[in-house]
Amino acid sequence: MADVSDVAAEALENSESSDGLNSVIALLVAITATFMALSGVKSGNLGQAMSEEQSQTVDAWSYYQAKSMKQNLAESTLDQLLVYRAAAGTTLSPEATAELDKKIAAYTSNVARYKKEKDDIKTEAEGHAKEYRRLNTHDDQFDLSDAALSVSIALMGVTALTKKKWLLVFAIAFMLFGLFFGCAGFFQWTVHPEALTGIFS
Repeated sequence: MADVSDVAAEALENSESSDGLNSVIALLVAITATFMALSGVKSGNLGQAMSEEQSQTVDAWSYYQAKSMKQNLAESTLDQLLVYRAAAGTTLSPEATAELDKKIAAYTSNVARYKKEKDDIKTEAEGHAKEYRRLNTHDDQFDLSDAALSVSIALMGVTALTKKKWLLVFAIAFMLFGLFFGCAGFFQWTVHPEALTGIFS
């Protein structure tokens, strides 16, 4: 971004024309560069938030896997206890039967608890993934904005050098495109051109 702005500024300084074209270009470059700087700050903050959401998603799924392993182990132990109780039948003493039933109840409770905890963790992980996708939409908007505004500044620099006013029309078109997507990022509009972002991803 800084390189493009420097090129445009140099083009304006080296231009010997005193007409109003350079004044217009200078004003447009100042507006565009200022908006790019503000967008850069917001985009950086979005990047940090995305990293945090991605990290929390990975942590939640890891925790989910740990709970799955505990649930599987509890289910396996419960199955063994039930098989043992069925095989033993009436040969166990009342005390042994009571102790076995107590263990069966505990493992049944553990299986149900792990299943509920897994469901809660899954909901949390999916929530983080959804938030990551939402943030990514706005990050893509800022990326498109930055690209369009950089092209706009470059075209303004070429316009200042060549004095071809028709180039300014293209520069303004790119500037408006960039401003639109920058505003979409700032105000969290749901505009997301999949075709354009797909080209650059």
